[in-house]
Amino acid sequence: MNNIHSTAIIEEGAVLGQNVTVGAYTVIGSQVKIGDGTTIGSHTLIEGKTTIGKNNQIFSHATLGSIPQDLKFNGEDVELIIGDNNKIREYTLFNPGTIGGGSITKIGSNNLFMGYTHVAHDVIVGDNCVFANCATLAGHVEIDDYVVVGGLTPIHQFCKIGTQVMIAGGSVVTQDIPPFCLAEGNRAVLRGLNLNGLRRRLENRKDIDEIKHAYKALFESNEPLSDSARKIYDESTNQYVKDLALFVLETKRGIPFNRK
Repeated sequence: MNNIHSTAIIEEGAVLGQNVTVGAYTVIGSQVKIGDGTTIGSHTLIEGKTTIGKNNQIFSHATLGSIPQDLKFNGEDVELIIGDNNKIREYTLFNPGTIGGGSITKIGSNNLFMGYTHVAHDVIVGDNCVFANCATLAGHVEIDDYVVVGGLTPIHQFCKIGTQVMIAGGSVVTQDIPPFCLAEGNRAVLRGLNLNGLRRRLENRKDIDEIKHAYKALFESNEPLSDSARKIYDESTNQYVKDLALFVLETKRGIPFNRK
């Protein structure tokens, strides 16, 4: 049984699962689909072709699915997809995709989006991420799993952020950040490995040691970065190390690091 406040507006065509709660003065558009157990706070707007999974907590004054903030958008059929068990806090703004970016903005599961976080058009977010207050993801940004983005941090469009990255608050990210790394600054540069995150999620200490060795070979040697990455990728048998090297080889915006 759903719990829908008498002042909420649910447009005809919207599909709500079981045990959905909708707060006062919330508006849900005709193309919206909401999964079981999701709760939606007061004064929230959910519109457009937006699909929301199960057991999400959406707090008051969030705006999900409003048209992209892209001057090229001309009313095309675009979509916002949100997974399960996300916490989406007050005054967050999520936009759907655009034709130029594949038409879909897609968010995984078990993420926390703190107040005023903006997820722009064509963004892809994985699972188990944390975005602190006022984190700003520009169009076409890709965020892998277990990423932490500090407050007041903008990420430039088309940037890729690898798995288990931590970005300090108040940073300005304009290039790609490889997996397992820490980044900080304006403009953000690599500050080492996210060792706390690695120790939390990798049981084998040998894996962490090999990632450390690869990091030094990539970012603390005098060899050209692409040569180091190719050598590591070809010679290593450790999948985490290969993932790190492949990210470097495939970067489009470059890696922000300073030689020691």
